[in-house]
Amino acid sequence: MGKLYVVPTPVGNLEDMTFRAIKVLKEADLILAEDTRTSGILLKHFEIKNAMQSHHKFNEHKTVESVVNKIKAGETVALISDAGTPGISDPGFLVVRECVRNGIEVQCLPGATAFVPALVASGLPNEKFCFEGFLPQKKGRQTRLKALVEESRTMVFYESPHRLLKTLMQFAEYFGSERQAAVSREISKLHEETLRGTLAELIEHFTAIAPRGEIVIVLAGIDN
Repeated sequence: MGKLYVVPTPVGNLEDMTFRAIKVLKEADLILAEDTRTSGILLKHFEIKNAMQSHHKFNEHKTVESVVNKIKAGETVALISDAGTPGISDPGFLVVRECVRNGIEVQCLPGATAFVPALVASGLPNEKFCFEGFLPQKKGRQTRLKALVEESRTMVFYESPHRLLKTLMQFAEYFGSERQAAVSREISKLHEETLRGTLAELIEHFTAIAPRGEIVIVLAGIDN
């Protein structure tokens, strides 16, 4: 029987790719990629020419069974996402779960994920935190925000630049405009930036300067 490797990829800076990750990808019989075009650039950079197969949120239910069968037949499969660790707000959970159910060994390599550097750089308490990922865009959004009003742990969210201002304004509405927060963008890239302050201050900043790049919001809990 083969094995499934979950392989983190850089969130921006290709130098964050580990030697072990490169070795695993070069030795894998099949690489499951969220977007083969995006991953193709990464693999070409590291001279990795192994077979790739598309595996994303729109087809993962259909591909999981065939992937499990390939591993059972002895193939080594590596799962990657466009950036960061698969399964963290990216496809990955389903294939890992099915491998576990089928007694297949799963190894997740340590590596890049956007929320950890954002959390540490925020300056907010991080001994306990909750990762919320992307909030629901419409249905269930208010319900989730209401459920977090009394959360005492530091909270971590992912957000797109064009929805950031709206999200910060909703946070101010539910958590209070004086709640401390940090917004990190373009982590590990040339224009990496972390802005810290109250929600009111962050709203003022991003009203004047439109945000760009991938966004991580770190929000203080109620007792912080």
